[in-house]
Amino acid sequence: MKGSVVILDHLKGREVAARLVDGRLEDFLFAPADAGLALPGAIYRAIVERPMKGQGGVMVRLPEGTGFLRQAKGLAAGQAILVQVTGYAEPGKAVPVTQRVLFKSRYAIVTPDAPGLNISRAIRDEERRVELQALADEMMDGSPHGLILRTAAATGPEADIAEDIASMRATAEAILADAEGDAPELLLDGPSPHMLAWRDWPEPDHVETAAGGLDRFDAHEAVAALASPRVDLPGGATMFVEPTRALVAVDVNTGADTTPAAGLKANLEAIRALPRQLRCRGLGGQIVLDLAPFPKKDRRPLEQQLRAAFRADGIETALVGFTGMGLYELQRKRERLPLDPELCR
Repeated sequence: MKGSVVILDHLKGREVAARLVDGRLEDFLFAPADAGLALPGAIYRAIVERPMKGQGGVMVRLPEGTGFLRQAKGLAAGQAILVQVTGYAEPGKAVPVTQRVLFKSRYAIVTPDAPGLNISRAIRDEERRVELQALADEMMDGSPHGLILRTAAATGPEADIAEDIASMRATAEAILADAEGDAPELLLDGPSPHMLAWRDWPEPDHVETAAGGLDRFDAHEAVAALASPRVDLPGGATMFVEPTRALVAVDVNTGADTTPAAGLKANLEAIRALPRQLRCRGLGGQIVLDLAPFPKKDRRPLEQQLRAAFRADGIETALVGFTGMGLYELQRKRERLPLDPELCR
């Protein structure tokens, strides 16, 4: 099918969302198996506990476990503070949290710690920017909080944008008023896959909400392929994406092609596919690429392609560079839960 489709479905009893563009799986979101897991975006009243010497942060007590807060100067043990979950916790580690709380929706982000009214720089139509500025001024009148109007506001209906701003402002005011307390408490849960799809994905040509949508749009096979580390690339090359406890290993092979340019072609195809594969599989942390053999003089075009590929990706990724052994290293924010292969099989 041509165009973009968002499928909101359930798989093995868990909420999932899939985004297809011209029939190819571009993104995949799924709910964790543990319903009590702290979701990124969740806001808690937390209680400050002990400082972690040498790590520049403190442990904070959450309703079900502990969180780790960096850059926590000036906090006293027993103090109640508001924190927001920034990512999923690695096994055996505390939940990463921040005090920079954001209230985020499809069109608007309310920023209590950053006053000022801002419009996404991706919106370049000056007439539209003036309209949005006037709307922001009206809806945030009298509020000490900041506001960011997101890229989606460029084409969103004015009534919907106004409703979004009002909702986020009211939510922020209610939660900030509930910051004080003697016990840790969940004040706002993190978004579900269906909510994330509505909030962060571009407006699709079609939204499928009826049960069984994955099968009707032939997406089940693409989702099932995520259970395998093997990724077939155009031209016969292959890439293997294998998470380990310490890092994510990516191995690129040329396949049957034995021409002098085979390595460069395979690597370029792998680089173009890599952000989508990491995104759909929920992989982050340290990522090491074992690229197919290629001349050292081709390192620059490969790095340029890497920058272009990850620039369009929504998850923060640092391109570290080549190691002495010719491997390429990346550091990617752990924003998503790693895919459970059993969910896809």
